[in-house]
Amino acid sequence: MKVSIERINEDYLMEAKGASGVPVLMDNSTIENVQGASPMELLLMGVGGCSAIDIINILKKQRQVIKSYKVEIEGETREIGEAKPFKAMILKIYLEGDMPAEKVIRAAALSFEKYCSVSITLQTSVEINYQLFLNGEHIN
Repeated sequence: MKVSIERINEDYLMEAKGASGVPVLMDNSTIENVQGASPMELLLMGVGGCSAIDIINILKKQRQVIKSYKVEIEGETREIGEAKPFKAMILKIYLEGDMPAEKVIRAAALSFEKYCSVSITLQTSVEINYQLFLNGEHIN
């Protein structure tokens, strides 16, 4: 896997592209007029997106109909010198649809324990937890 990043203004705005060629804008979140996501936000998005793709894929293979899927990810940082790396992430995953809670719980477990390369990459340094909500009800 390979990505490229190119600075596109006089400040911090950068455009990243992977094999798909789809651009992603990154910027410094501490300045005025931010025009892209910060690298730390992208890390949270990566965990949320990776697990979402897994969970949706597993449920679709089981012929479950997902009417909506939403995830909110909050990262907790710690200070190490000048850096503030994540020490924990909590994902709140909201699904709507007519499906058994057990299938959703199992799909999420498979994602975080077996398939999601992003969360598995981080698991030795970041505590990652998740909560599942199906049709507004907390199920795990």
